[in-house]
Amino acid sequence: MAVELPDDLVELERCAWTAIQAGTLTVETAVAVQERIREYAAECGTPRLEIETALKRAVRYS
Repeated sequence: MAVELPDDLVELERCAWTAIQAGTLTVETAVAVQERIREYAAECGTPRLEIETALKRAVRYS
């Protein structure tokens, strides 16, 4: 089953991935992504790891 990801979460991950590649990722950005992943996982009843995996695939490998 494919996980549907909200636009705000995808955008947060894109910002974090760009910062990782530039070597400028901050703790605040990383925490914001993780908090939103946890929130969304709770909202939709999907395991956090499944959300995070789908998110990384969508942003980093597509």
